[in-house]
Amino acid sequence: MPANRQSLKEDGFTGFRPLADLDINRIPQKPGIFAVLQPEGFRPQFLAKSTAGIFKKKDPTLKPAALKAEWVDGADVLYVGKAGPGSKGNRGLRRQIQEFVDFGAGRPPGHWDGRLIWQLAAAGSLIVAWKELPVEQLNAAEAGCHAAFVDEYGQLPFANLIQSRVKGS
Repeated sequence: MPANRQSLKEDGFTGFRPLADLDINRIPQKPGIFAVLQPEGFRPQFLAKSTAGIFKKKDPTLKPAALKAEWVDGADVLYVGKAGPGSKGNRGLRRQIQEFVDFGAGRPPGHWDGRLIWQLAAAGSLIVAWKELPVEQLNAAEAGCHAAFVDEYGQLPFANLIQSRVKGS
């Protein structure tokens, strides 16, 4: 399972666009998984206050020490998420990534997965890549990415605070 930029490409991820330059209409509407990566030469600088929206009256901002503890030196991948079809079949990668970007712009989210991304200075330079997958493969693919990353780095990607697992394992 993919744990870095090269392995993501080899595994069929596409896109690899900076968040600030994202043309949302070029992202597929189908279910899949997506990753947020740091660009070449990126040096993490943590903002005192997150740009992310408030979730259930909770501020997404973490203290600098907590952010430093989550940072994974040498890792390309900062976050791995999934995008299901939704109960009405109208979600998928395009909508999930758009909501993720909107969350970083201060709009209230429906969830706050990946919120640490929005406490990085120059978050717009971060790269997003995606891979379309059938719905029945989503959970296993996300869990596999998390497990491969933990195997390689000893912890989850920076903005993944909960490890995804496949039910029954």
